[in-house]
Order: sequence, then structure tokens, then C-alpha cells
Amino acid sequence: MQVRAFKYASPLIVYVMAWAAFTSYGWLTWLPMIYAWVLLPVMELFIRPDEKNLTAAEEELAKQDRIYDYLLYIIVLLQFVALFEFLHSMQNRQLLWWEIAGRVCSMGLLCGTFGINVAHELGHRVNKYEQVFAKALLLTSLYMHFFIEHNKGHHKNVATPEDPSSARYNEPVYTFYFRTIILSYISAWKIANAEMRKKGLPVLYWKNEMLQAQVIQLLFVTAIFLLFGWLITVYFLVAASIGFLLLETVNYIEHYGLQRKQTSEGKYERAMPQHSWNSNHILGRLMLFELSRHSDHHYLASRKYQVLQHHEQAPQLPTGYPGSMILALFPPLWFYVMNRKIKTLETEN
Repeated sequence: MQVRAFKYASPLIVYVMAWAAFTSYGWLTWLPMIYAWVLLPVMELFIRPDEKNLTAAEEELAKQDRIYDYLLYIIVLLQFVALFEFLHSMQNRQLLWWEIAGRVCSMGLLCGTFGINVAHELGHRVNKYEQVFAKALLLTSLYMHFFIEHNKGHHKNVATPEDPSSARYNEPVYTFYFRTIILSYISAWKIANAEMRKKGLPVLYWKNEMLQAQVIQLLFVTAIFLLFGWLITVYFLVAASIGFLLLETVNYIEHYGLQRKQTSEGKYERAMPQHSWNSNHILGRLMLFELSRHSDHHYLASRKYQVLQHHEQAPQLPTGYPGSMILALFPPLWFYVMNRKIKTLETEN
């Protein structure tokens, strides 16, 4: 067992802070948000990115070490434990409005980091039980269609006009939200329906993955309503929305303004490392299970998180994911920084 695997247990810091938010009062209800959106971005301004890749021998050891997988499986369980504690804690009628907001935002952060992010990793696995784990995590953000659209749509169409999850040049993140949320959902239905037709089955059939997702999510929300009431159900819906908005903000920064060249009608060059924004900032890498080494992920989607590599030709974000996500929320500043980077890339190519 490789000791280095335990560095990926560092996201549990966010989990412990979220638990403190659910069981405490005052400013502690905002502790995970302070850590994720203040402390981490500031620290990454002073910590140099690490471009080092594993050696061939180290990579082989890492691929064989099951502890990397077990960490992800544990998070599936922890996510649902945290969600139950959150729902239970919101029954406290003594909470002030800003303490309620702190707990909801903390749960939303877990939905985005523990939920969707780990689901993204597990969703690329070939084992059925790992895919079930991925869908379960996506359920906590009511975003189960991501499993379908991301794997069978986004990875095929990334950095092209056909991909709703690739941000256009000069497109503000706020208009991107509307486009990607709506069109990704529609795309998932198209993909799932097309699969039914290929099998010679009607669209409205129980094997349709999108139909299954809608039923499961409806039952999940109904269960929360019956157990905890309408107000706490609203709190959950807000937290789930924060979770998928974090995902879409990540989608925005990962491919902003980058385009694959069209080779013929409806066909494009292969997705290469230069078609995704990369970040080697170590804190963001660990917190998000190497998601920020996104260029290699799109180059070889089957590669597990612990062996993702740095590519020299991959364009680099100005800072880590947390800081870049904050920057994206201020479009004039984002355009000022990123458009200059894109123009430099075009000049070099």
C-alpha cells in the first residue's frame, strides 16, 4: 500500500468542517466556505504548481493500489451520512437565518466536491457497481443525467459548438449556466432515447436511463418531504442546486474559449491536451481528486485520477480551481485574464 495515497484523504478536511457546520452555531456554520473560497485560493497564490509526473514504475504501483478506489467508495457512504445529518440539523428552530444559509451552503459544497466530483471519477469506470456509486452521488445533487451526457456527449463533443458544457469565447458564466443546464439535460434525453431505439425498444420504457433517473430523483425528494417537511425539502433543493452550479462553474473554466478544428462536416480533430485548461496547483488537485489535471483526463478518459499527468502543451489556468472559479464569477476580470491567454495560444500555434 502506497503511503502517498493518503494525501487524497485531505478532502476529508472539508467533510469535517461541514460536520462542524451542521452541529455548531455562529460563524462555524460558514467554516467550509471560508476554507474553500478564502483560505485555499489565497494559499494557492503563494504555492508553486507541481508539474511533476509519476515515473512509469510509480504509476504502475499506483494503478494496482486499491486504497485509491477505497477512498472513493468511503466517500459515497460519507456523503449520505452528511446529507442525513444536514437534514436532521435543519429541524432546529433556533437557527438564525445566516446560520441556516451557512449550513445550506456547506451542504451544497459537499454536493459539488464529494458528490458530483467523485461521481465524475467513478462514472468513468467500467465496473457496474462503481457506476451505481456514481449515480448515487449524483442523486444528492439531483443531477443524475450528468452520468449520461458527460460520458456519452461531453467527451465526444468537447471544445466544439455541439457541446453545451464547453464555454464559448466571451461567454459570461451566468449565461453559460442557462445554456449548459438546459441543453445538457435535453442532450441526455436524446442520448438515452437513441439508445432505446437502437435496442428496438420504445422510448418510454423502464430501461431508459433518463426515465429511471427522473423516477429515482422524484422518489428521493418525496422521501425527504415526507420525513422532514416542505421547508427542509426547500433547503435540500437549494443545497443540491449549489452542488450542480459548482459543477457547471468547473465546466466553464475547464474549456472556456478553446475549440477543436473541424476536419469535415460534423467531424472534428481528436480531443488533445490543448483543448482543456489545466491546473497543477496542488491544493486544488488534492481537494478535487486531480480533476484539475483535466487535459490528460480528456486525452485519456479511462486513466484513473491518481495517475493523471501533466502535458507541456496543455494551456494553464492562472491559478488553482478554487481561485479560477471565483475569478469566473467576475466576467470582466475573467475576460481580461483569459482572453489574453487565448490570444497568446493562438499566436504560438
